[in-house]
Amino acid sequence: MNDTTGGALILVGTPIGNLGDLAPRAIEALRTADVIAAEDTRRTRALLSHAGVPAGGRLRAVHAHNERESAGRIVEAVASGQRVAYVTDAGMPGISDPGERLVRACLDADLAVEVVPGPSAALAALVLSGLPTERFVFEGFLPRRGPGRRERIDALAAERRTSVVFEAPGRVLATLTDLLAACGPRRGVAVARELTKVFEEVWRGDLSDAVVRATSTDPRGEHVIVLAPAPEPPTASDEEIDAHLDVALAEGMSTRDAAARVARDLGVSRRRVYNAATARRRSP
Repeated sequence: MNDTTGGALILVGTPIGNLGDLAPRAIEALRTADVIAAEDTRRTRALLSHAGVPAGGRLRAVHAHNERESAGRIVEAVASGQRVAYVTDAGMPGISDPGERLVRACLDADLAVEVVPGPSAALAALVLSGLPTERFVFEGFLPRRGPGRRERIDALAAERRTSVVFEAPGRVLATLTDLLAACGPRRGVAVARELTKVFEEVWRGDLSDAVVRATSTDPRGEHVIVLAPAPEPPTASDEEIDAHLDVALAEGMSTRDAAARVARDLGVSRRRVYNAATARRRSP
């Protein structure tokens, strides 16, 4: 048990939906904190009210847009002996939420950092998915566009561990479609939304059916996509890849589109096929 009398930054996990999940230790940390730094003070006031904890004048706004500037003030407060509790809108600070810079600043100043664990959308979706849980990777939110997005999607396609991805409701279809193109139709997936809330839902199937479903439904609430591990490395030979590339390129497809189709048809990584295709383009 950490010493609760000295100054410290305390990361407090908060409910991801159901306020009944607020832990007794979290309530105590918020009740005894000298300062409560919050991503959204309005949401935190509601949480404190639910827990019967008076806010007083302790609330400070620390969010993604001012975290860097606020870190210095938090360090000063902790160094002076104050206990500063930090909460984000839901879940654990620092996980797809602000908080990382505050931790780094306090550690660099040789100050205490503590944690009160709480609910996690990533772990909740993972254990509900029915997919392997022994080894997994958390990807958070993917880039919206550009080379960075393609690189992350390709990495997920080849990932041998279960992958957990956060996504906003308006982008679920686009992300599932990109995953389908990179991973193929039979890759297993679970799509969870509104975890711990009244309309909690977890859908399980493969990417092909997931895209069909996402096309015909109105996604609401934050989503967690859990992607099955990549299958065992394929046995397709270089000659077989070349033969399929010959057909795709002869049809007038671009190198990228040809690589995507051959990778999907043969169950090999798109990167391997793309490298083979570009090498062929450079050959005299």
